[in-house]
Amino acid sequence: MMLLIKLLLAHILGDFFLQPVHWVKEKESKKLKSPKLYFHIAIHFALLFLILWDLSLWPVILVVGFSHLIIDAVKLIVQKKKTKRLLFFIDQISHIIVIVATYFVYTKATLDLDIIFSEQHLLLITCLVFLTRPVSIIMKTIFTKWNITELTNNNESLKDAGKYIGILERLLVFIFIITNHWEAVGFLITAKSVFRFGDLKKPKHRKLTEYILIGTLISFGIAIAVGLIFKALV
Repeated sequence: MMLLIKLLLAHILGDFFLQPVHWVKEKESKKLKSPKLYFHIAIHFALLFLILWDLSLWPVILVVGFSHLIIDAVKLIVQKKKTKRLLFFIDQISHIIVIVATYFVYTKATLDLDIIFSEQHLLLITCLVFLTRPVSIIMKTIFTKWNITELTNNNESLKDAGKYIGILERLLVFIFIITNHWEAVGFLITAKSVFRFGDLKKPKHRKLTEYILIGTLISFGIAIAVGLIFKALV
């Protein structure tokens, strides 16, 4: 496991700490002709040698290092302005997959699927998945009782910000509940109240305030209920 941790540490340092923004921009403009791409890969090789500090691990270093070059090169070749964000995550996931696969192949470690897919873990995954899109759809259905479009019309807001805020707050509340940190739930409600209700002081905002309050209470209520059910079942 120590080898895996060291490989992940080297990746994090090389990709997020030792890669200046202007290097990234130059790579995106010049692609494979950019010297910064090869400087970046050289830094990764150096980090792998320094952090692992074991020449007997040279096969691991070569596989991880050269795979990093291939993955980055492919990303630069196919990357467009519209796909930049998606390819960033694909790039990072690909690096992690290579690192994990290399670790298991080299160390001949076994993955116990019975532990990973135990009843408790499957229940946890089910709860987390339910608290994302399914609950968002449930809440959207509940609010069809009112014409929400009129309330939110002409209100400056990031696209789908409310949906993502709701998902994040439900996941956080669920985690706080199953870890017995009820005080954190209170802090989260207070923090959200300050940010969401601070600008809703005019009488014309009363309906919008009520809409946000109802949504918050339903969202938190569902997350708390799911958390309590999870604790009761495990």
